[in-house]
Amino acid sequence: MAIKDNTFKKEERLCSKRLLNSLFASSSSFLLYPFRVVWKESEDLTQKYPAQVVISVPKKRFKHSVDRNLIKRRIREAYRKNKGDLLYKALVEDNQKIVFSINYVGKEILDYHFLEEKMVKMLKMLVKQLKDA
Repeated sequence: MAIKDNTFKKEERLCSKRLLNSLFASSSSFLLYPFRVVWKESEDLTQKYPAQVVISVPKKRFKHSVDRNLIKRRIREAYRKNKGDLLYKALVEDNQKIVFSINYVGKEILDYHFLEEKMVKMLKMLVKQLKDA
């Protein structure tokens, strides 16, 4: 697996119900508007990538699926472009694997450039919390 690989493959998505339940049962979290991040070190020894992520946008705030999907697409793209240099490099150096959730807590649809700026800050904050833990 190349760190410079700017793809977002199926194996990088968190789909396992068991891992999702354990993530939300016992984990650490922080808020960096417009994201709330819930993370924990992975228990899955077969995990291929250093990080698995799930992205969620609340139906309560965004009734139309096209709006939720637009926000998720923008978040996924910002994550895909920035994960290698910021997150994966730090995880591989420390030989760590994590699972985490990015929850969108904004009340309006934000433009891509703002989301990308916040994604970079959020990934740096996540790496800092991983090093402190």
